[in-house]
Amino acid sequence: MRPAVADEPRGAFVLIPGAGGMASYWHRVVPLLEKAQHEAIAIDLPGDDPRAGLSEYADIVVDAIDARSSVVLVAQSLGGFTAPLVCARTRVRMLVLVNAMIPLPGESAGDWWANTRSAESRLAAATSRGYSATFDVPTYFLHDVPEAVLRSGPSRQRDQAESIFEQSCRFERWPEIPIHVISSADDRFFPLEFQQRIARERLGKGTLVVPGGHLVALARPEELAQELLRLEGGER
Repeated sequence: MRPAVADEPRGAFVLIPGAGGMASYWHRVVPLLEKAQHEAIAIDLPGDDPRAGLSEYADIVVDAIDARSSVVLVAQSLGGFTAPLVCARTRVRMLVLVNAMIPLPGESAGDWWANTRSAESRLAAATSRGYSATFDVPTYFLHDVPEAVLRSGPSRQRDQAESIFEQSCRFERWPEIPIHVISSADDRFFPLEFQQRIARERLGKGTLVVPGGHLVALARPEELAQELLRLEGGER
């Protein structure tokens, strides 16, 4: 067997963003994974196109994976609805869900909110922790993202077409590969206790807790990358 070369990539991380589908969400994590000699592919999805659905999202990810045989698929937030479709269509070695929506087979993202009692959990966490229960982007998404990161980011965030929430996530079962759930300790949109309950109920799994809020790849990229690398190395 040919010995490994020092600068040879050790496997690919394929990174699915959440609502809006912007690959730039991962821009602080990608160089950290590449520094560790991994290929890192941040997927860009047409989140604002009402004609593109979950199947089209999965096609884009599958095309990006191509013939790679050692892929760690990472899905953030709404990306959890694309992940099982990708796993059903191509070879994935490991799946990591980050602050993710975890669907049941056939469930739509629109139904997921009520089925999981997401809003109820969000309001309860706001009341107990002392921040506003009225939803707004700064309070629930940007509260821990450094100001410099916000200033250097895209001037306009891509909207998410509402049509995606009406589509059923058509998969039969979660794949029989290692699946890990990473949850942020200070996620206000999907509070930690809520994520832990959903992971337990739907996957029979606990969660791995990292610092940060919902947009952890922007707020705490070092801690997230470290956990991804630890998981990848431990499952080899």
